[in-house]
Amino acid sequence: MALIEKSDVDGAFPMSEATARDYLSLLKPRVMSLVVFTAFVGMVAAPVALNPAIAMVAIVSIAIGAGASGALNMWYDADIDAVMKRTASRAIPSGRVSPGEALSFGLVLSALSVLTLGVFVNWLSGALLAFTIFFYAVVYTMWLKRWTPQNIVIGGAAGAFPPMIGWAAATGSVSLESVLLFLIIFLWTPPHFWALALFKLDDYGRAGVPMMPNVAGEASTRRQIFAYALVVAVVGVLPWVMGFAGAGYAAVAIVLGVGFVWYAWKVLRMPQSDRTMRAAKSMFAFSLLYLFGVFAAYLVDALVGRFFAAGVA
Repeated sequence: MALIEKSDVDGAFPMSEATARDYLSLLKPRVMSLVVFTAFVGMVAAPVALNPAIAMVAIVSIAIGAGASGALNMWYDADIDAVMKRTASRAIPSGRVSPGEALSFGLVLSALSVLTLGVFVNWLSGALLAFTIFFYAVVYTMWLKRWTPQNIVIGGAAGAFPPMIGWAAATGSVSLESVLLFLIIFLWTPPHFWALALFKLDDYGRAGVPMMPNVAGEASTRRQIFAYALVVAVVGVLPWVMGFAGAGYAAVAIVLGVGFVWYAWKVLRMPQSDRTMRAAKSMFAFSLLYLFGVFAAYLVDALVGRFFAAGVA
């Protein structure tokens, strides 16, 4: 006992000062909630109903996997997080969690989530989750993010996989319908994050991250945001066009798509002298509403369809 006390005093066995809240913050809970929601929509939209207990295991596993990705991202990005105002207070740059603790935490959760999903649900969904974690932590965070202004275009695939994972968890397969859900998120990601990058231009510049506004300029970024918004609005309606969703979904997708394009147009027409970036901030906020609204409408459409199908049966 005396040896342990002496070691503590000498600093040979430093005790972590991290709290449960600090570790929770490593999981990026707001991002995790969107991942869980879109995965749930993919699972419910699938034509096979999962046992509720298995479905719960699948959702928890996907949530833990998403959190693991966030922890690994924060571990690797601690150096640039420290110089950006919006991230300087995160657990690692502020010193509340050590890099080694964050790395161990992320790796353990990654293995736990993939193995649980594979063993208790199916190995296709487990493999997709493993690939998603790898893509976000390695391909995007360690390579694309610091190398190319197309980082978020390619890296956006990591955030687009959850509905496909949910679908695979329910069916053990991947379908065109789940690919469409993937495409909606994949194409939505660049205008969403470029709107953020416009009003966080100085932050990314200090960190040396080649986001589109820092490399191609604000005018080019605004044009690309508008172009992507047009594509997103069209792709958002495709599930109805292809017969995967009903008229109710189509109405919501069209209204939200028009709104998305309208906010992108305001960004495109934003005066160069407007340093408040009000239009970009509004676009960023509405983009979150767009994605949530489209997927909520898809969820309701799937539930209503299942209800009427059960009634007919």
